[in-house]
Amino acid sequence: MMINYNRFKRLSLFGALLALCVVVLGAYVRLSDAGLGCPDWPGCYGALTVPQSETAIQKAQQIFPHSNIETGKAWKEMVHRYLAGTLGLVVLSIFILGWRSRQYIKVSPLLPTALLLIIAFQAALGMWTVTMLLKPAIVSAHLIGGMTTLGLLTWVAHRHWGAFSIDKSLSPSLKLMVRGALVILLAQVFLGGWTSTNYAALACTDFPTCHGAWMPDVDFRDAFHLVRELGQSANGGNLTLAALSTIQWVHRIGALVTFIYLGSLALALTKSPALKHAALLLIAVLLTQIGIGIANLLLQLPLVLAVAHNLGAALLVIITVVINSKITAPH
Repeated sequence: MMINYNRFKRLSLFGALLALCVVVLGAYVRLSDAGLGCPDWPGCYGALTVPQSETAIQKAQQIFPHSNIETGKAWKEMVHRYLAGTLGLVVLSIFILGWRSRQYIKVSPLLPTALLLIIAFQAALGMWTVTMLLKPAIVSAHLIGGMTTLGLLTWVAHRHWGAFSIDKSLSPSLKLMVRGALVILLAQVFLGGWTSTNYAALACTDFPTCHGAWMPDVDFRDAFHLVRELGQSANGGNLTLAALSTIQWVHRIGALVTFIYLGSLALALTKSPALKHAALLLIAVLLTQIGIGIANLLLQLPLVLAVAHNLGAALLVIITVVINSKITAPH
């Protein structure tokens, strides 16, 4: 049983690192417009790899006559699928080993079970992302699922590898604030994903105003109508500039709320010797994330900064989960 436990422990850390890679690579695929690099799922043009030879490309063109075959984009998408598939196998192994060594592991075996269910749903969302042609609600849900997977794997890994320094001087209200940070952060991740998947990141490029106003013309009805096609309004027309500006403006407001909440929390946590280092790291990543977000606007969303912004969000999730784990008594 101890062999299973040691394997579970190593896989939990590997899974968390792999999940971080999958989340960031997924952002790169989406931001480089390679999300539909392969028009089918789980393969690519009817094969398990990207068509390379002239014969394979001709065959793929016959099967998908309306698709423009771009092998570069297809490879980006398939590498992401390969890594995501590997992560699925790792989570399956964690699930099996967790139940086999459930009397030794430092989390409830229900947590690996939840992880497996989320991964299965993530696979379905990945398929629907392709088959439903990048519908914003599906793509945004896929992002939240990826961040949730990363958060849960980080929790499991920290419970087995991290140090617990429970500070009894922390007030109940501060502990509640630490829990609330996860809610605030995931809500902001959704707003960021909704902005990206609706291609609203450059709806207004001035800062701190939007189209020269602190509050631009808004259209909440179409901006946050979840069940609609990409680029379309609730009634099937084209999404207006007012709707796109609303999406970005709300994301900015969310960023301000997140900055104030997480910043205040981090400053409060610096007074705890056990949490000081994590709190300082949270402040550093938070400031960097805000800086990258502003730079994305002013520099017209360069790919490297756009991907870095997604990496920053993932790192904030990891740090916030670790702080939550640190204030939680061992299982």
